[in-house]
Amino acid sequence: MLLTGSILSCGGWVLSRGPDDAGVLNMLFEFERQQCLEIYTTLIAAGLELSPTAHLSFTELCQCTRSHFEDCSCEIVSVDLEVHSLVVETRKVDRNAPETA
Repeated sequence: MLLTGSILSCGGWVLSRGPDDAGVLNMLFEFERQQCLEIYTTLIAAGLELSPTAHLSFTELCQCTRSHFEDCSCEIVSVDLEVHSLVVETRKVDRNAPETA
């Protein structure tokens, strides 16, 4: 999975991952706080559309870490991520059928 590899390449580690009965992927991962910007960027680059709350939480974490880098850079951050997939419906088009307006 691209997301798991991306997290690992940023120095994070995946504790668990797998789908639930509804098809939602649950992933629990951790990383050193000094890597928060890289992890945030990785999630976006992997194509995840984060909720406004998730964006705000990561922004606050990155800003706070930058402001207090010496005090907290080696702390461990734990993220419990839920990935919901979008179902895209496709319609079979009969090219020989007459157009209707």
